[in-house]
Amino acid sequence: MSRLYDTVEPAVIDDEMLKKAVEEQGPKEEAGRIAKQEGVDYKDVLALRLDFKNILKIDNLWQFKKLTKLQLDDNIIEKIEGLDALVNLVWLDLSFNNIEVIEGLGKLTKLEDLTLYSNRISRLENMDSLTNLHVLSMGNNKLHQLDNLIYLRRFKNLRTLNLAGCPVCEDPGYKLFTVAYLSHLVYLDFRLIDEDTRTKANNLYENKLGELMHNENQKERLLQEEKERQKELQKQSDAYVENLDGSQLFDSLYTEDPEGQKLSMLPGLEEMLQDFQDKFVAICKKIFEYGMKEHERRTHEVNEFHQCIEEAKVENKKFSTKEIDAFEQYKRKIFAEITIATDATVLEGKMSEYHSEVNRVWDLLMGFEMQLVDQLEETIKDFERNLADMMTSFVEYVQGLISQIRELENTHNEKLLEMSMATLEKAVKNELDDDMPDEVRQLFVDKETIVNAIGASHDVHLLKIDNREDDIVTRSGAWLTALIAKLHAEETTRNRQRVVEISNYVDHLREEVDTLEVSDAHA
Repeated sequence: MSRLYDTVEPAVIDDEMLKKAVEEQGPKEEAGRIAKQEGVDYKDVLALRLDFKNILKIDNLWQFKKLTKLQLDDNIIEKIEGLDALVNLVWLDLSFNNIEVIEGLGKLTKLEDLTLYSNRISRLENMDSLTNLHVLSMGNNKLHQLDNLIYLRRFKNLRTLNLAGCPVCEDPGYKLFTVAYLSHLVYLDFRLIDEDTRTKANNLYENKLGELMHNENQKERLLQEEKERQKELQKQSDAYVENLDGSQLFDSLYTEDPEGQKLSMLPGLEEMLQDFQDKFVAICKKIFEYGMKEHERRTHEVNEFHQCIEEAKVENKKFSTKEIDAFEQYKRKIFAEITIATDATVLEGKMSEYHSEVNRVWDLLMGFEMQLVDQLEETIKDFERNLADMMTSFVEYVQGLISQIRELENTHNEKLLEMSMATLEKAVKNELDDDMPDEVRQLFVDKETIVNAIGASHDVHLLKIDNREDDIVTRSGAWLTALIAKLHAEETTRNRQRVVEISNYVDHLREEVDTLEVSDAHA
């Protein structure tokens, strides 16, 4: 796939190229001159053309955060990369390049129109995240496998597909196969799919489609179940009580405790160990149930807070809008009077009156903003106190239950030590049961060995319990701190933006009257 300019040195997407491209596609004449002087912020650019630039590598586009349309056709690009930051892309043209593999599109979840026409691609893949894909142009590539087209069934919004010029189109069954398996398509290879073709395709592949759809439904069901499971696990994690609704914490006590594993095989220990586990798990479930209930309470509190904040903003905006509307009516009236005023004194009085009104509007709008700032500050403080109280109660209650778990471990350890001493006496007298496992028997060579083993096991268990307690305390505290910091930061940003908005509006009002055309007598 040669290019007329393949012998030219490959170009780099640098700032000079980007600046030139933005200027060429920006406003023209006077507006263009002003834009060129002031410069264009890349993050505000919505469309960008970089076609016929002899570009080899996609790079340096991260600043174009709002970009929705990107044209990179007719270059010598070999790899799709450098697009992760362009999350708002809706339209992407990479046609007439040297691309061999579809990749690097994972972040472009808003993409609707993708053109990869005339490249060297041999397989449809790596587009799973493009759930909004509506148009796909893959013509004049190296697609051979008819079965590979089944990959496109996942794109439920796909309506237009172009594969013209690909080897796969030479298969006699290509059209009917594609229409049957991609039932959502409306256009294939630039032609509307007629009902007769659709009926023939469905009849021909009815049995195979039925089996495929059954398998897809099964897979979708399993996928949905997994999503629900992950969603529930995330909810439990957000409540800081994941893996506490069963024996997971108890089981973890012995995972890294070889001595405890040996001791658990001690004859006669089964009943005592089961009692320990039952009581341990029962307390864990209490923590879990309480944690989930408290999570619901916190979630409700947070939602109510945000609703309260939004209501305050809306109410405040009403006051501001009412004053602005009233001023705009006044402005139209006073501007009409200014433009026809023939007396210099009258004109000066009208101008003075207007500027006084502008100052009054400034004071009113800033006053409304200060009222809102005070209101939101008080609301955030109340919310912070309420949430801190809730979190403190949650942590204290959980710590109380974990103390009970710790006591259970201490009690079990004492009983285990007592039983082990009795077993040691039997060992001294050579009265150990014949069915005792060798690894357990080796612990009862002397008192120091068995005491050390029990002590080591006990330490491991307490460490596991302590770590779980620390995890709950640390994560819950960090969440609260981060949430409050975020709220304060968001309010600071909102306030600054609002002050700028008011300032810009008032400056505009002042500039308007200065540029107003008045009667010829005073021009």
